[in-house]
Amino acid sequence: MSTDLRTGVPILSRLNTTALYLAGLGLVVMTVTVAYQVFCRYVLNDSPSWTEPGAVMLMSWFIFLGAAVGVRENNHMGFDVLLYVLPPAAKKWLRMTSDIVVLAFGIGMIWYGGKLVGLTWSTVMPALHISGGWDYVPVVAGGLLVSLFALERIVLRFTGAPIDDILDDLPPPEIAVELENVEEVRRDAAELAKRT
Repeated sequence: MSTDLRTGVPILSRLNTTALYLAGLGLVVMTVTVAYQVFCRYVLNDSPSWTEPGAVMLMSWFIFLGAAVGVRENNHMGFDVLLYVLPPAAKKWLRMTSDIVVLAFGIGMIWYGGKLVGLTWSTVMPALHISGGWDYVPVVAGGLLVSLFALERIVLRFTGAPIDDILDDLPPPEIAVELENVEEVRRDAAELAKRT
């Protein structure tokens, strides 16, 4: 976890890890499903009807679960220029505002996703033979997780947990990736220097 929220709620940490693994599993299963569809279409000349809608549904699941994990691990793209120049107290309120917006967005996902589930529940997806409402359940599940993870961060701030200190000590995500590989880059540069 990039924010290293040891101060976070342990059950939400387990839920986050579970969502991450489920999203990864969904990606693998979707890839296998698409490969099976391509094989059936071009080799057997008989493409099953369930593969495309099944792959799309799996994609919905791993996208929304992955987005929720990104909220908790603070990996989403952001416009953080102000955070570099503001004092710590102002950073706290800017991050709090961001978390409140994310919470509102998650609640909107639950509300409107729930309406879509209700509107389409009585329909049947012909290729999968399941309720059409299942197309929108990932929106509700993702919204629930996004809301929980944003609310966790808000509550941690109000209880005095050092969440902003942890976030301030972390390098930005785009730099963190490079820092993880700095030894490999140095080794490659040394090998290149030896060759020249």
